[in-house]
Amino acid sequence: MGNDEKYASTAKYVIQAKYNVEGVVEKPDVIGAIFGQTEGLFGPDLDLRELQKSGRIGRIEIELESKQDKTSGTITIPSSLDKVSTAIIAAAIESVDRIGPCESEITLERVGDVREDKRRAIMGKAKDILRKWVIEASPSTEEVVKEVSESIRSAEVVSIGPEQLPAGPEVQESGSIIIVEGRADVIVLLKCGIKNAIALEGTKVPQTIIDLSKNREVTAFLDGDRAGDLILRELIQVVELDYVARAPPNREVEELTPKEIMKCLREKSAVEQLKAGRPAPVPTALTVTVPSNIIDVARQLRGTLEAIAFDETAREISRIPVGELADKLPKIEGAHTLLFDGVITQRLLDLAEERNLKLLIGDRISEVVKRPVNIKIMRMSDIVGG
Repeated sequence: MGNDEKYASTAKYVIQAKYNVEGVVEKPDVIGAIFGQTEGLFGPDLDLRELQKSGRIGRIEIELESKQDKTSGTITIPSSLDKVSTAIIAAAIESVDRIGPCESEITLERVGDVREDKRRAIMGKAKDILRKWVIEASPSTEEVVKEVSESIRSAEVVSIGPEQLPAGPEVQESGSIIIVEGRADVIVLLKCGIKNAIALEGTKVPQTIIDLSKNREVTAFLDGDRAGDLILRELIQVVELDYVARAPPNREVEELTPKEIMKCLREKSAVEQLKAGRPAPVPTALTVTVPSNIIDVARQLRGTLEAIAFDETAREISRIPVGELADKLPKIEGAHTLLFDGVITQRLLDLAEERNLKLLIGDRISEVVKRPVNIKIMRMSDIVGG
């Protein structure tokens, strides 16, 4: 069995390097320099000639180009050694500083795992086998039927526009579209029977989505994180957006259940609220009932610029001016709810999270970036109206 044949079946890694030579040399000069200048560096166990004879190092491939009295090219060396030995060989090759009679420089580009391509090919084949197996087998349980159904829905993803954006099959014909962040979001909506979603596939809004939004009702359905906030700002600037829906805080659309997805879409907000300075509500993961006595206090609080802290039993434990909240909130013990005639800011949210508050009720909510999952945020108008 020749070295090439042996390499094809046993190589695990490939060393790839590039070289530059101050002069004109040929391929034999490059190979000779590699063998000559690495010989004896680490003993017979890592000698390139011996390793090549035993098939543990494959044929050294050289690409070469000479012009204007300089030569450059690439070196490719297959290896069936372990990672440590392969790394030593790679470092030794990079130490070569002369090729033929000329000064040279060899720079290691990468040490790749050639088995990775094989793994991908096997995984692809395994998926094909599984798909045919499931489709051709007679459904005997509800689980098999579900798997076939999900496979069919996933296969309905189409590519739209010059950017090849992942989308549901009804995006082109539908009078409304849902803009999501990625392909996985399109697939999870397909599993809910929603076939008019299209993915941005990045933070920059593609021209295809800008064009699609001109004559349709457009909803943005985004993750409940900072990336979702940034994408929303971009969409509002360049897309004719009508509604906004968000996943719960710190969760992504692709990980939601069908029930959660439908709830988020039902609770979508008109984009006019955002343009008027009211941020799109992110569904909260926490349910809190506001006690009646706090609601009564809230009716009297507007215009006072006061803040009132309540304990877990809704008993008032502290009353302070709003302007002193940042200084005094960290000193209030046992606070569960904070009601105040002011704006809920990111700084105040962070302080409330540190003090383990569960409910924050303010007159307005600023455009915060991070919403803690364990704190319910409300406006006074949400509980008293007006």
